[in-house]
Amino acid sequence: MSGHPLLLGHRGIRVSDAPAENTLAAFDLALKFGCDGFEFDVRRTACGRAVICHDEKAEGISIATASCGQLESLPCLDDVLSRYATSAFLDIELKVPGLESDVLVALREHPPERGYVVSSFLPEILLELRARSAEICLGFICDRRKNLDRWRELPVEYVIPKHTLITSQLVQAVHSADRTMLTWTVNDKKAMQRLAGWEVDGIISDDPRLLVQTFPGGASAVSGR
Repeated sequence: MSGHPLLLGHRGIRVSDAPAENTLAAFDLALKFGCDGFEFDVRRTACGRAVICHDEKAEGISIATASCGQLESLPCLDDVLSRYATSAFLDIELKVPGLESDVLVALREHPPERGYVVSSFLPEILLELRARSAEICLGFICDRRKNLDRWRELPVEYVIPKHTLITSQLVQAVHSADRTMLTWTVNDKKAMQRLAGWEVDGIISDDPRLLVQTFPGGASAVSGR
């Protein structure tokens, strides 16, 4: 891509004076600061709701066993896509299996106009989504060097390693394979600049304000190489 990397808020925003992460208020603030979009986490309740939450529990309740009427304060996947489909690049991280149908329906009803990726640490989720759709844009997240080479065998458009795993050679290899690289969670200005110098395509940060200040002028969304 040309210009700056894609600038994405991690769970919207995660700094001390900000709204709670993975909320509409956090997403709104990341965009207000000038980010191109944001990353967020999706889990599934026992009653079948696709809710936005990073941890296994919310309000002391296990999300996987939550029934209808519980955890109604959590935004749903459909809420996020309908609200931001025209205004943000969306990195939709699936934390658990079983959300494949929800994601495909939500994307069909609210196609993100500024680009998106459905990402996961779990290869089985990515393989299931690819089996159901040839068009969906997928990304493999990795935080361990021993698992990093799996990106070569998975049917993904995006490779999303933890920033400490990235080298300039890895960026070149990913680009040579016609794939796009995002990285997380980068909260240091010098690290942001180094990664941009290596031509990483997008940077995910807890601190959207610092991210935008580091790259004034913003970026254009990418949808895969």
